[in-house]
Amino acid sequence: MDRAATDTVTVLYFASLRDAAGVASESLPAQGDLRALYTALRGRYGFALPIERLRVAVDGAFARWDDPVRAGSEVAFIPPVSGG
Repeated sequence: MDRAATDTVTVLYFASLRDAAGVASESLPAQGDLRALYTALRGRYGFALPIERLRVAVDGAFARWDDPVRAGSEVAFIPPVSGG
């Protein structure tokens, strides 16, 4: 596996976050915790949703905002879903 792939995390965006980011996913450097990652992305893309309105999952399992970002992981920011 190439070193660049092991130093990154794949971030998945859904619904309004995907619309604001303009992509469904992207690879980013793996550093800090999940809260810091979302805060940085919110600044970059202007996400309207505050962290309190989202869930975060790592590798398919819900995670805590203070969990570290682990290289090679897949992080999903999940906005509230309305049914109908």
